[in-house]
Amino acid sequence: MAKARLRDLGISTGVLPTGRWNAITDVAGVRVGVATLIRDAPHVVRTGVTAIWPRGAELWQEYCFAGTHSFNGNGEMTGLPWIAEQGLLGAPICITNTWSVGIVRDGISAAALKAGATQNFHLPVAAETYDGWLSESETFPVTTELAIAAIEGAISGPVAEGNVGGGTGMICHEFKGGTGTASRVVDGWTVGALVQSNYGSRELFRVDGVPVGRMIGADVVGSHRGVPREGGSIIVVLATDAPLLPIQCQRLARRATTGLAWVGGIGGNGSGDIFIAFSTGNTVRQGDAMNGVRMIAPEAMTNLFQAAAEATEEAILNAMCAAETMVGREGRVVHALPHDLLVKAMGEYRRGG
Repeated sequence: MAKARLRDLGISTGVLPTGRWNAITDVAGVRVGVATLIRDAPHVVRTGVTAIWPRGAELWQEYCFAGTHSFNGNGEMTGLPWIAEQGLLGAPICITNTWSVGIVRDGISAAALKAGATQNFHLPVAAETYDGWLSESETFPVTTELAIAAIEGAISGPVAEGNVGGGTGMICHEFKGGTGTASRVVDGWTVGALVQSNYGSRELFRVDGVPVGRMIGADVVGSHRGVPREGGSIIVVLATDAPLLPIQCQRLARRATTGLAWVGGIGGNGSGDIFIAFSTGNTVRQGDAMNGVRMIAPEAMTNLFQAAAEATEEAILNAMCAAETMVGREGRVVHALPHDLLVKAMGEYRRGG
């Protein structure tokens, strides 16, 4: 059964229309795969891997332009120096937990070799957020095989959200967090966002401007004392079919900051808030001596910026709506955002109650 999303509760954010699935996969060719690992022995494990393909298997040879932004850098995303240097993405992006980012990075490289990619080396993008409050991730449960499973299992269409893939053990605004996605359509282009949300304090949490976190405080829905109030992290992956150059992708990636702020993220000192944006609107084929590329006009970027911000905002909220209460290591509990209390808080605030 599909999990509830924000709009299933009668709540919407932003003003731009969504794509068909309201997901990053609304950008043609983009596919998402998840591999989830939940077990209680010999160690308590609540983790996994999420894989995002900008296009099909041709990606190993037909690269996309990409750009990144670090809002706060207490986190890891591999491959960024090479993206900064050449602005190209030639492999799927994977997200996992902090302890496993190197293993998953190696898994991407192994998947490339398995697929027959001809490059002499790979500098893939693997990112992380910390799930150690719920999962004994220091036992290194994630393997290269699990990463390959997420990569090879990627599909188009609706995207699994909540306690799945890399988002399995994550916490957001002291509620259960995880994986979420959304999209917006503007000027004939689509912008999609996928987040792995694991950040934020309860008191800063807002939904469409409503201070829900203060209305559903820890006295209403418990928040374990050990959950960091300003720490944690979020990874945002933005995709668009608009033809962008690398510097334009970088500019788009920065606008995830706005969507994060709308929900209540401030980029605390202990937070790793790292964003990557890619465009499928151009193709740079490996080995070709010349490639023809297009770009939209600079003034046309403003509407894409709004789309990126709105999609990021709703992706975070979808992650929280889809997530379910989870019991983890040492019996620790992180509660899901209660749908009934969310709807009630939104109604009371808007009525001035």
